[in-house]
Amino acid sequence: MRDDRRRHRPGAAPAAVVAGVGGHLPPDVVTNDDLSARLDTSDDWIRARTGISVRHVASPGTATSDLAVAAGRRALRSAGSPRVDAVLVATMTPDHPSPATAPEVATRLGLGDVAAFDLGAMCAGFVYGLGVASGLIAGRAAERVLLIGAEVMTSVVDPQDRSVAVLFADGAGAVVLRAGTPDEPGAVGRVVLGSDGARGELLKISGGGSRERRSGRPPVPGGEYLRMRGREIFRQAVERMTDSSRAALEDAGWKSGDVDGLVAHQANARILAALGAELDIPAERQLSNIAHTGNTGAASIPLLLAEAAGTGRLAPGHRLLLTSFGGGLAWGATTLVWPDVTPGH
Repeated sequence: MRDDRRRHRPGAAPAAVVAGVGGHLPPDVVTNDDLSARLDTSDDWIRARTGISVRHVASPGTATSDLAVAAGRRALRSAGSPRVDAVLVATMTPDHPSPATAPEVATRLGLGDVAAFDLGAMCAGFVYGLGVASGLIAGRAAERVLLIGAEVMTSVVDPQDRSVAVLFADGAGAVVLRAGTPDEPGAVGRVVLGSDGARGELLKISGGGSRERRSGRPPVPGGEYLRMRGREIFRQAVERMTDSSRAALEDAGWKSGDVDGLVAHQANARILAALGAELDIPAERQLSNIAHTGNTGAASIPLLLAEAAGTGRLAPGHRLLLTSFGGGLAWGATTLVWPDVTPGH
């Protein structure tokens, strides 16, 4: 049974409540057979290692902002109002190093001169964004926030690096959060966040930043691409998401058996299975779409929420555990009871 620690108290800070959701996947797809034609791999190998059979990729000329605008527009339609006070874009693949992508997204959505900024926590960006948006709402800096996770991951993937080329894909997902009370459906629980910069080398894009540019040395070939130490990332992802998930469950007063849906970052199927086993949440209560989306970075959780709500896999009243992990290292988790929200189209 849930305890009463999240019940509303007179004068208490408002909670962030999910009021709308939307997702967007670019239409072009790359199958495992497509990858096998140019890499030393096979459909069987990719499915066994990642659980992925197909991934969506942005067409030439399509940038992260384009995907973010599409997902954001659908989330605003879902919420029934085009008004927000702030736009947050969680991404590791912004359109430009500067300016941020979020102001352009806000302008293209017709939102006026609202606050808008990017948030960089790699694949953990959406859960970090929930924490930031909750803070804006609790501090009464905003009553409504559009939070978007958007990535063109294929822009930072070395097409010849089998370890990442088979995993990553493109997409965007978004939620609208409004001020509400902690005890109502859709209220975001405590957002548990963490990081470990000592292990940043495990998942990193080394080139393009001030470290390289001020080194006095020529750029390292391939430094613009994401590099990953798969075995170590696997262990860290399972450990960190497990620990943060347990902390979020404890704060909500839930046990693993209370969770109707585990909504984890869609890193790969083996990480998801290991995480479910650690948390004692069986496969039938784990939401997943990685087989047909691939790893879409910060977009993966909102994309999964939008898809699951649209197909009926996710229903009002379902108790959800959200958790993610990415480079940094960075990770986080939170809980919420899914509200009566229909994805926008």
